[in-house]
Amino acid sequence: MAGKLKWGILGAGAIADAFAHGVVAGPTGELAAVGSRSLDKAKTFATKFNIPAAHGGYEALLADANVDAVYVATPHPMHPQWAIAAMQAGKHVLCEKPLALNQHQAHAMVQAARDAGVFFMEAFMYRCSPQTAKLVELLHQKVIGEVRMVRASFGYQASFNAERRTFNNALGGGGILDVGCYPVSMARLVAGAVDGKAFADPVDVAATGVLAETKVDAYAAAVLKFANGVVAQVATAVAQSLDNTVTIYGSEGHIHLPIPWISSRIEPQQGVIEIHKGASVEQVVIDNDRTSFSYEADVVARAIAAGQQQPQAPAMTWADTLGNLATLDRWRQAIGVVYEDETPEGQHGETLTRCPLKRRENHVMQYGAVPGLDKPVSKLIFGCDNQQSFAHASVVWDDWFERGGNAFDTAWLYGGGTPERLLGQWIKSRGVRDEVVIIAKGACRPYCDPQNLTRQLFESLDRLGCESTDLYAMHRDNPDVPVGEFIDVLNEHLDAGRFKAFGGSNWSLDRIAEANAYAAKHGKRGFDIVNNNLSLARMVKPVWDGCVHVSDRKSRQFIEDRGLTSFAWSSQARGYFLDEADRMKLGADNFDKWDSADNRARRTRAEELAKQKGVAPINIAAAYVLCQPFPSFALVGPRNVEETASTLAGLTVELTREEIAWLWGEDA
Repeated sequence: MAGKLKWGILGAGAIADAFAHGVVAGPTGELAAVGSRSLDKAKTFATKFNIPAAHGGYEALLADANVDAVYVATPHPMHPQWAIAAMQAGKHVLCEKPLALNQHQAHAMVQAARDAGVFFMEAFMYRCSPQTAKLVELLHQKVIGEVRMVRASFGYQASFNAERRTFNNALGGGGILDVGCYPVSMARLVAGAVDGKAFADPVDVAATGVLAETKVDAYAAAVLKFANGVVAQVATAVAQSLDNTVTIYGSEGHIHLPIPWISSRIEPQQGVIEIHKGASVEQVVIDNDRTSFSYEADVVARAIAAGQQQPQAPAMTWADTLGNLATLDRWRQAIGVVYEDETPEGQHGETLTRCPLKRRENHVMQYGAVPGLDKPVSKLIFGCDNQQSFAHASVVWDDWFERGGNAFDTAWLYGGGTPERLLGQWIKSRGVRDEVVIIAKGACRPYCDPQNLTRQLFESLDRLGCESTDLYAMHRDNPDVPVGEFIDVLNEHLDAGRFKAFGGSNWSLDRIAEANAYAAKHGKRGFDIVNNNLSLARMVKPVWDGCVHVSDRKSRQFIEDRGLTSFAWSSQARGYFLDEADRMKLGADNFDKWDSADNRARRTRAEELAKQKGVAPINIAAAYVLCQPFPSFALVGPRNVEETASTLAGLTVELTREEIAWLWGEDA
């Protein structure tokens, strides 16, 4: 970037006014354009700040070639739409807090920044002020000894008006998102500084609050507990004035910030940090010559000039933002705040970008065929077992579909039925039943018999809101039941049109052979699908009781010789091929399920081949499954869109039969 950063202001409200004042007062930027839904409002704003271009629409602002960076100053629910649109237009983005309504939306925004290669930051202006930097310095110096507790609040009293942004559910109203995000971010900053880190996330959140008629929080409080023993009390309100201060208590005194948020919008505000030790009080005065909004604009401009995609702490890094929103999600969940935009009805079938769902033209997804099914199946299959809200599910599944994924794996057992219900709601909301492939699983232990198979299948279909699924797999085998009884009932449902093909998950190959022999003898359909574990790492210990793998050569040869199709679960060995730091995050117990001398040797070979092919070892692990010499699909379980994007890289790797054999440690 040569010269000053050219800013475009998206929105012309009060907070946009404050930021514009900050840009004008600072040395690093200049105002190039403003966009508003009202051209008259944009022109008035432009005249006030001598801005050369005024646009009567946000799209026109994003199309302005003279704009380098966009400041998004719309109401909360519109942040994802316009921040992502700005990134896709090649603009750097500073987006007002809260970045999104929830952490799941923010994950999508962060991934959009990665995809576009642009700078992206959440606009917590106080994090950019000299006072905050000084506070962190004092905490590192342990001026009050060991920090033990934090008390932080931000609240104001507004008269109730259901249409006003402050109380309007459709506009993301309530205190937690509007100003409660400040004390939470401060508590996390302090707890992190205690350990010399940029932030810390709480291990426990206990909360309460009172809701307004519009089902947003009128006033609320929470207690956050951190792993290092720091406890924080945070409070917020839009219907009650609070003291809006921060106090940090340590073993040798306390620090008090009478104006922690440094939120003056036009005139500079002097910073003050009070250090209390016994009867003595030391005042540390920070002489600010500009507002926090001006310092914030500088942080963005300097990071962009340095080629960075995100700022340095204590400004909000991507991980910091995601952690903050995760805590706010837990606070809202505790008191029952759900926004219209987080429900199927409130989304009106649209994605975060307010567009109908459609696949991206440049997606890398690959597809395969399954006998009996008349539509292609994406080679990667989304495992639906960790979604507990529509807010979460809609973001990850929209992204999955946009990236070319069309297959979803469910089970009667998962999450007490919640993921199945959510998948059904999502499919209906998006109108994509004919375009997706649903894999349902039942006969779950301890109810693994023909009668319970039928009961669970009907319950799954009811949850999904569908008359049929596409594919079906028994989740477990019950050797006490003759295989013929299972084949008979599966064929009854097949003939009734409740699925197009079936198979077994965690069935031994001997039982599959016996089942298919029975089917052939009696003129019935047998198993087409083997839904066992298959991965580059051999499963050393069962992940759950009754798990069966087909990773060894004999099993893989059986699948190839019998013309079966493999749907591999834990296809990437649950992260065994990640680097050591990420691998350790999985936990010792999970790691123990895969760790052995032969698997360590396979990981070494995967790392070697990954360097040759310019990918990560985890992508080699995925390709190993996908490139088998028989129809092979991989079940994956992304928790957010970043994990989805990183997983898809495995599709770009081609492996020869010789490379597959070498990776496993066998002759081709």
